Amino acid sequence: MAIHLIRDLDALHRSVLTMCARVEELIDSSVDALHRRDYERAELIPSQDDEIDRMDVRIEEECLKLLALHQPVAIDLRRITTVMKISGELERVADLGANIAERALSIIRCGEVHVPDDLREMSNLALGMLHRSIDAYVNLDVRMARDVCLMDDRVDELNRTIIQELIQQMQRQPELIEPLMHLFSACRQIERVADHATNIAEDVVYLVEGEIIRHRNRDGAPYGNPPASV
Repeated sequence: MAIHLIRDLDALHRSVLTMCARVEELIDSSVDALHRRDYERAELIPSQDDEIDRMDVRIEEECLKLLALHQPVAIDLRRITTVMKISGELERVADLGANIAERALSIIRCGEVHVPDDLREMSNLALGMLHRSIDAYVNLDVRMARDVCLMDDRVDELNRTIIQELIQQMQRQPELIEPLMHLFSACRQIERVADHATNIAEDVVYLVEGEIIRHRNRDGAPYGNPPASV
């Protein structure tokens, strides 16, 4: 590998790690603001999202420059394309964090409304998935990446339970429909954080093994095992 490519790949790796840290901080803050009803903290989130948007653009520009200058192949090509995909996933997670913060602000303005206990469990799972998917990328840990993919089913299950509870509560207490709708939206945003964490984990498997596992669980084959040959 040319020394210039090694240097540029190292710089790219540092850039995406910085973005990972910023996104984790943002989504942690937005979810915490929702659960703690912290208005001032929630108000700070949009400016942090703007910073992450700029990081995403810079990383994409770096990746395109590497592709044009070095014309990488094999693992180097996979690394650059994976970084582009992970950067895009992280940018969307940051957008979700900003949306969660907006919902938190609206809920606080509407007055007191109970946040379901299941939502805290779901939040912890989704944030844990994001953290583990990033760790899997940093450590090139395929086993951890596949474990993240398996965790998504539990988040989906909790999401369905919470949504059903909120609908029932709206029927019982129509005067709370507005704040409950904001809570409904926040729940869906948190569930999507888990989806993006799963996408990052799938990208890690592709980076390390060159195998595309996206959609496999929907076809009935488990994430933990390769498909049977035909």
